[in-house]
Amino acid sequence: MKRGDEEFAEFARASWRRLLHAAFLLTGDRHAAEDAAQTALVRTYASWARIRNRDAYSYARSILANHVTDRWRRPIREYATADMPDTPHSRDVADDVTHRRWLVDALAALTPKERAVIVLRHYFDITEADVARELDMPLGTVKSLNARGLAKLRVSSVPTQRTDPTAIGRSRR
Repeated sequence: MKRGDEEFAEFARASWRRLLHAAFLLTGDRHAAEDAAQTALVRTYASWARIRNRDAYSYARSILANHVTDRWRRPIREYATADMPDTPHSRDVADDVTHRRWLVDALAALTPKERAVIVLRHYFDITEADVARELDMPLGTVKSLNARGLAKLRVSSVPTQRTDPTAIGRSRR
């Protein structure tokens, strides 16, 4: 390595964390922050011979800020395609109301613990272990409450359109 390359490598190791943190604060996204910090270092390296005796960190920080700002200024590009996107099916409000009423009535037939487990597990799509942690219950209890609750839902009145009681987690909102 040349003398300048060793100095730059040392500078990059020393500044990486601060540049990454600043980039994260600017972008709010870890991956975009890593890309922006890396871009700042690459552009600083390209000008290293000219800036190494000055404040290299402020130069890199300026490049970082300009790079992130340029990303904000770039227009969103859309590309035309031959295929039209799928259009959503029109929904019948009466069906939505009927389904929601069935769901509320079916859940009301459950015990409070069963209802909590069913809603957390299937509506919010949380794993059984997370439900157990959130409700402060053993995992086995969550599994048995879930099984009992689903069994009760299966024998309750059938909604007009949906026949699968486990579909409550995918219900229309």
